[in-house]
Amino acid sequence: MVLAPKLYQFLVGVFASMGSILFGYDLGVIAEVIASQSFTTFFNNPTSTQTGIVVSFFTGGAFCGAGLAGPSGDRLGRRITIVIGSIIYLLGGALQTGAANIHMLWAGRWLAGVGVGFLVMIIPLYQSEIAHPSIRGTITSLQQFMLGIGAFVAGWISYGTYVGLHDQAQWRLPLGLQMLPAVVLGGLIMFFPESPRWLIDHNRPAEGLQTLARLHSNGNENDPWVKAEFDQIQDSITFEHEHEAKSYFELFTNRSSFRRLFIACTLQASIQMTGVSAIQYYSVKIYGQIGISGSDALKYQAINNIIALVGEACCVLFVDRLGRRRPLIAGNLFNMVCFLIACILIAKFPPGSTNNHAASWGFIICTWLYNFSFSATCGPLSWVIPAEIFDTRTRSKGVSIATMVSFAFNTLIGQITDTAMTNIGYRYYYLFIICNFTNALFFYLFLPETKSLPLEEMNYLFTNAPYLVAGHDKSKYRAGYAEDLERRAVEIREKGGVHAEEEHDEHVVQ
Repeated sequence: MVLAPKLYQFLVGVFASMGSILFGYDLGVIAEVIASQSFTTFFNNPTSTQTGIVVSFFTGGAFCGAGLAGPSGDRLGRRITIVIGSIIYLLGGALQTGAANIHMLWAGRWLAGVGVGFLVMIIPLYQSEIAHPSIRGTITSLQQFMLGIGAFVAGWISYGTYVGLHDQAQWRLPLGLQMLPAVVLGGLIMFFPESPRWLIDHNRPAEGLQTLARLHSNGNENDPWVKAEFDQIQDSITFEHEHEAKSYFELFTNRSSFRRLFIACTLQASIQMTGVSAIQYYSVKIYGQIGISGSDALKYQAINNIIALVGEACCVLFVDRLGRRRPLIAGNLFNMVCFLIACILIAKFPPGSTNNHAASWGFIICTWLYNFSFSATCGPLSWVIPAEIFDTRTRSKGVSIATMVSFAFNTLIGQITDTAMTNIGYRYYYLFIICNFTNALFFYLFLPETKSLPLEEMNYLFTNAPYLVAGHDKSKYRAGYAEDLERRAVEIREKGGVHAEEEHDEHVVQ
């Protein structure tokens, strides 16, 4: 059976997103692991600092992995980088599962983090480079959707092991299961196509054209649209080689490149400052603030993961219709309202001082609404936008730096949340109320819309669009590359038709 090209691209994107399952699974499972009685007993009642290290070493390792994935993606290719990330993750998973002491667990957490850093940096980049412009947002937003799948599976496994097991398997089993997707991803990714843009950029145009045809026309290298895109990519890469940033240093000195880097890094930092990591890592303790016990907290968090999946599915379905800019602004504002209400509930009805079940349910519903909002807007778009705004020469470098910023802030939140909640309680939420508002304001002022634009048009957009995009007509800083691509395809098709008619006439004369 021959698959439609866009369906084939989508399925390749789904498979590559298995790397995101690993990250989502860890986000979902670690709250149960550090809350398990058998865990605290085995590791001799670890302090809050030691528990914080269990969480933050993972994201610290991911910070390093994302940095290493940048040069690896440029030099070795997108697929080899995915293989490297999978192997490192497996080593880390094995150390965690068999940990004999807290230091061995920390080492496994760090290595697994390095592997995840490789994967979550390179996968959306790979997805953006294989996708048709009209479905690029759909395919790259799969990163967050599959992350949600991982968190969903982890949530219910965590609940089952927390309630049903009482020996070391209570925490070793969920840590061991995380290795399965890495085996499948690392073992099979080489059977899928390499990024055609990476191939063309590395002086392998014939393979690049062949891959474009495999992705967009079932292998037909003479397809007019494939030829037109191939020409456009070659023209763009030639221009980039002559005029655009080529090194990490030039990302900071080239005005257009630095603008994109600044937006990507600000976006990734802003995602962590929405408060999502605090909820994911310390869900049991956060629910405990409103008087909800550990097992019930894990159950509600597992339900929360289902709600997140619904939100992520909505983004996958509608991101290429609604765009990037407006959903990101609206999502941050809604997040702010959810945190504000949750903060008021905890302040007015402190745990232990009242048996107000309505307040408890109000808090639970706020976390569910927040999670839907984040999962439908901020979460997926934090991977979609950085992967599409850079040019081919700087995409791996730029996405690498932006992902490092994400994990740096993730590590920060993971390290301070336990201490902050212990010492200042609900007042810690003030930080996220303020940051969600400032996030929305920043994106309203500075983020241009990139929906449906070919990757080759991003140079023009970020060179010519005003810095303050709010209130400006976006059509005035669009180059029309998508329309030009279709026009070129029509011209090639018509030219091919003329040649076919001429050859037919010559044959008749003979």
